[in-house]
This record gives sequence, structure tokens and C-alpha cells, in this order.
Amino acid sequence: MNTESNSIRKKTFIYLLSYSAIILLLLWLFQIVFLKIFFERYQYNKIVKVASEISESNLENLEKEIYDNDMCAEVYYGDKIYGYNTQNKDCILNSNNAKIINAKNKIITGTSKKNLIKIIDPRYDSKSIMYGVKLNDNLYIILNTKLEDVNSTTNVLSGQLIYITFIVIILAGVMSILVSNMLNKPILKITNKAKEMAKGNYEPDEEVYNIKELDELTTTLNYAKSEIKNTDELRKDLMANVSHDLKTPLTMIKAYAEMARDINYNNKAKRNENLSIIIQEADRLNILVNDILNLSKLENNKDELIMEDYDLVEELKSILNRYQIIKETENYKLILNAPDIAVVHADKNKINQVLYNLINNAINYTGEDLTVNINIIENKNNYLVEVIDTGKGIDKKDLEQIWTKYYKNEKNHKRNVVGTGLGLSIVQNILVKHDFKYGVESVKNKGTKFYFYIAKSKEFKKWAAKNCSFFLILKSKIKNKNFDKKLKIQSKLIDLIF
Repeated sequence: MNTESNSIRKKTFIYLLSYSAIILLLLWLFQIVFLKIFFERYQYNKIVKVASEISESNLENLEKEIYDNDMCAEVYYGDKIYGYNTQNKDCILNSNNAKIINAKNKIITGTSKKNLIKIIDPRYDSKSIMYGVKLNDNLYIILNTKLEDVNSTTNVLSGQLIYITFIVIILAGVMSILVSNMLNKPILKITNKAKEMAKGNYEPDEEVYNIKELDELTTTLNYAKSEIKNTDELRKDLMANVSHDLKTPLTMIKAYAEMARDINYNNKAKRNENLSIIIQEADRLNILVNDILNLSKLENNKDELIMEDYDLVEELKSILNRYQIIKETENYKLILNAPDIAVVHADKNKINQVLYNLINNAINYTGEDLTVNINIIENKNNYLVEVIDTGKGIDKKDLEQIWTKYYKNEKNHKRNVVGTGLGLSIVQNILVKHDFKYGVESVKNKGTKFYFYIAKSKEFKKWAAKNCSFFLILKSKIKNKNFDKKLKIQSKLIDLIF
């Protein structure tokens, strides 16, 4: 592609020249063409007006009207002819030219289609008009005025416009150079800055161009530089961390596999210990790979939400049951504070992933009391879900970074379970995709609270009817106080709805 043909300087010159040409064309049209038409129309109206005033005054003001309006006239009264200002060299009424005499006769005899005749003065080859007025059977008036006064004006204007045309073309060229330079220089600077950015130079452009659009472009470019710089740093960190997190378990798997291979089969305890470590490290690799895949799908919008109505409390209880092993072996306390039922509208699997990640994070960073509180608070249109630990908290300067991929607050890390650093980033992406509000609050040495709002089901009654139909049959049979708690809750729900 020929870049010169698309240069700002060339385009500016063409645009200014085209604009100037249009303006000049309009000037020529209005000053030359339309001026003649306007003048002729003016003269026509003028002679008709004078004739009308003379007719109304019955010749009383004839002489005054003639001289005031620079006209001449002949009055035909029977066989007599009276001339007024006919000796004026511009008057054609005193001419013996056959065409002029014939035109006068047509007006007097009424054989002319119009009372107004446009005629060429044969003496000066100039345009003139005659207008006839019949006052009575014996009285006729013919008025005459020339049309050529405008020619001298148009000739002067034409000469002026020729000079103006050349001047405008030169000015258009000069202005195009000045304007193009004014625009081209800062744009070239910005272009060079963009090229430098492509080479890895992310230093912001502090220059102000005093052109709104260019300053906005500079601001946008600086923002892009900042984002690309952050992304590049995150990419490098991600590669380094992923490489490290992949290398470490792979190394351990290999080492313990070799030890298991070499250990005497009779030492089953040691062999089982090595195999357990291999399994743990394999699980760790699996979690890392799954987190990377999940995050990649979320960021590239390849993982569509499957929205449905479901009971969040029931789902959360099921999740907490899977932590039973650490509750029994490590004395962790996972406390759920929630209503009996909370029907929400969301992607169940994705929200479960959010809950898993938040609870895992709270377990890893909770305090000496090993307590994690999970609260579900009902609002008008949604439920507030809180996951609270009792750890050392997060510094204010670090709060904005916690959603960043591969961010780990290692100094506050408590449990011997190494995370991937992707959990909170996955949480953020899922909640953003749902358009759910979320956030984090932390108090030093008191703990951290992660929270998000989840939408209530708008089809609660339909959900209840679908999920509680079985209990409608059993409702009449539920009399025993020691009956299953879940059935009692469902029974209360049925009473509420139906």
C-alpha cells in the first residue's frame, strides 16, 4: 500500500482545495449568474411598478416618475406623440430601427402576447425592455429602461473573482501544509511511541498536544501501555509460577516413584507413604491444570452459564460435608449460618466453584481457632453470601491485588496446603460473568471477609411446586416430631406456598 497517497498532508490539501473550489463555484454562480437574473427581475418589477403608479395618477406624476427611475417614455394621444426623456442616449424609443418600431406597434395594437418586451438595442448591442400601458382608447404609454447596467458590475466581479480564485488556491495550499504539519507531527510522535511500545517500552507519554482528540489518544495509549505492561508482567509471573508449580510435584512424583520402586516389598508402610505422596502431588497437578483451564475458558467466554433455580443452602451443606475429613483430623470448625432454604437463580456448578475456592482460601488463612464462618443473609431481591476467616488479615495495599492471577499472601498462609494462586481470579471471573456484586473486607489481626450477592429466584413458586410435589403426598403423614428435619422444612415450605 502506498502510504504517501494516504498521508495527512495530501488528504488535507485535497480537502481544503475541494472546499475552496466549492466556495469559489458558489461565488461565481451567485455573483455572475444569479446576479444577472436578479437584476433583470428587479428591472422588470420596477418598470411594472412605475407603469402601475402612472396609470393610477393618470399622467400627473409621469415626468417625475420617469426621471426618478432613469426611464424614458412615449405617450400616444390619438395621432400625437409626446416624448419624455427620450433624448437620453440609452432610450430606444426614438430609434428608427424597424425591430423597435415593430415592437412598439405590437404593444399599442395589442398584438403582443405580453405588455413587456425584451429587446436588443441595435445601436449599442445592449439589452433593453419596453412596457406598454393603455389608459383609455386614445391614450397609450410606452416605458423603456435598459438592462445592461449589471454587465459592468459583473465584469468587475469576474475580474475580482479571478484574482480571488488564485489567492484562495494558494492559501489552501499553505493552510494545508500548516494544518497537516500541526496534525502530522504529534501523530507521528504517537505512532513512534506505539512502535516503541511494541518493542517493550511501556514508558508513558507525558507530552500535551493541546488538541483534544490527540490528547485523548495519548491518554488511551498510556492506558493501553499500562495494561499491556501489567499483562506482560502477569504473563511472566504466570509462566514462572506455573513452571515452578508443575516442576515441583513432577519432581516429587518421580522421586517417590523411584523410592517406591527400590524399597523392599516387605516394607509396606514406607511404600504406602510414598504412594500417598505421589497421589497427593498428582492431585495437586490436577487442581493446577483444572484451574488454568477453567480460568482460560472464563476469560475467553468459552464457558457459557447454565442458569437454573436451586436451593443454595442445600448445595452449601453438601459442599461442607466434603470437608468432614479436615474437621475430624485437624479440628477445623466450619460454621454455617443460613435460613432453612434459599432458592437462587444462577449457574449451580459455577457458584459451587466460587464457594469451594472461598472456603478453601478461608481454611488456608484462618487463625489459631481454626474457625471459618459461612453466612447466608436474605435481602429483598438477593442473598448475601459471606465467607469469613479469623486470620491475620490482608494489608490495605494488597487488597486490590488479591484478585490478580497467581497472587499469594504467603506470609499469612497457615495451612500446609499449597494453592495455585488462581482461585480468587476464578471467583472474580465467575461473579463478573453472573453480574453479581462482590468484594472483600479485611481487618488486621482479626480476619478477612469475602462476600458476594446472588440473585433470588423469580420463579420460586414454580420451583417449589416442582421440588416439593413428593412432600405434598407425605405432608398428611408427617406427625412424628422426630421425623427427618429436611421433611419438616419442606412441609413448612409447602404451608407457606400453598
